[in-house]
Amino acid sequence: MTEPAKATSLQETELLVTGIRELVTNDPSLERGSLGLLHNAWVLVRGDRIAAVGDGTPPAAPRRLDVGGRCVLPGFVDSHTHLLFAGDRSEEFAARMRGEAYSGGGIRVTVRDTRAASDAALRAHTAALVAECHSQGTTTLEMKSGYGLTVADEARLLRLAAEFTDEITFLGAHAVPAEYADDPDAYVDLVCERMLPQCAPLAKWVDVFCEPHSSAAFDADQTSRVLEAATQYGLRPRLHGAQLGPGPGPELAVRFHAASVDHSTYLSDADIDRLAAAAPHDGPVVTFMPIVEFSTRHPYPDARRPLDAGVTVALASDCNPGTCFSSSMPLTVAMAVRDLGMTPDEAIWAATAGGAAALRRTDIGILRPGARADLALLDAPSRIHLAYRPGVPLSSTLLLGGVPTPAAAPLFTGPNAEPTRTTTEGSPA
Repeated sequence: MTEPAKATSLQETELLVTGIRELVTNDPSLERGSLGLLHNAWVLVRGDRIAAVGDGTPPAAPRRLDVGGRCVLPGFVDSHTHLLFAGDRSEEFAARMRGEAYSGGGIRVTVRDTRAASDAALRAHTAALVAECHSQGTTTLEMKSGYGLTVADEARLLRLAAEFTDEITFLGAHAVPAEYADDPDAYVDLVCERMLPQCAPLAKWVDVFCEPHSSAAFDADQTSRVLEAATQYGLRPRLHGAQLGPGPGPELAVRFHAASVDHSTYLSDADIDRLAAAAPHDGPVVTFMPIVEFSTRHPYPDARRPLDAGVTVALASDCNPGTCFSSSMPLTVAMAVRDLGMTPDEAIWAATAGGAAALRRTDIGILRPGARADLALLDAPSRIHLAYRPGVPLSSTLLLGGVPTPAAAPLFTGPNAEPTRTTTEGSPA
């Protein structure tokens, strides 16, 4: 087999994506609304970066990918996932549907199964979930540890996470493991004194399940201890907060300059005021994950409250084996519109640029020159179909770091609906 010739110039690495009926850029410099919408648009990609975007007549390029009148948007940025685990908790879900309350204790079941799993088994299971995310248009994933809860197991999960993403979060304070159930403060000592020295070099972020309404989670003092220790090792906080009831999580997120406070189902008026006051100063993003409420039968949060107060809002899947075994960002968008009070445009921004903000990234969640060439394709003429047609597999990843992926689009039957194809300029498809 002959190896393909290597490109001899930057121009030869260019790929033109054309035939875009509606392009969501999220680029405010275009002054085309919050989503920076372009119509009859094109995107020029050079290597793994966007070289140009525009509408009307496209430039020439050596390679052309015609999407046949469909909608293109930035790949989804899922800023909160728990994809590294073993085991199954479907019976726990069935119990909740029979009326049993969720208290956070099921995490220990996954810890037991994950500790017992081999690296190869964890790697294969995680790879399958990452592929599932990519197939639905997600191009950036945050990934947490948190199902090991020993020094060695947490470090192992962080090393495995690095095979899939750069957005790695140390979550040693996910739950108090069974062996420390009678002495949770001793477990916090372990996290601060032994885990962090080993795990901090393997992570970018630190997270804590701050939830006084769960006996397995951590109170305000314990959370503060972990965050204080972690920041000494250079980790930036993100936080589970106010998931099961009002609590100290949002206030701690502001105090510790967290990038995001996630769940936020039970934000108080005081929480909203604090978050709004911090917003102009790089304050926490509020990340909602509505499939969790669907899967736990908890009340849905009201996204209008932080949005109307000027707080940045993100959407994430929270894919995990207990409270939300779904990786679907499209479903997350649809539920945010239906159940959280967001408009379609607000939800799409939150699932792309909002997720990027929660990760403090400016090169993803946006389509402009210099950004990563991560593009999602909708088998529809408009971004509104993400909420308009919930549960329908409309979205897929088109380009991941500039590399075309199989992006079949069999559902849209408009007059320009042609199969996605990669062509060479001047050659037949």
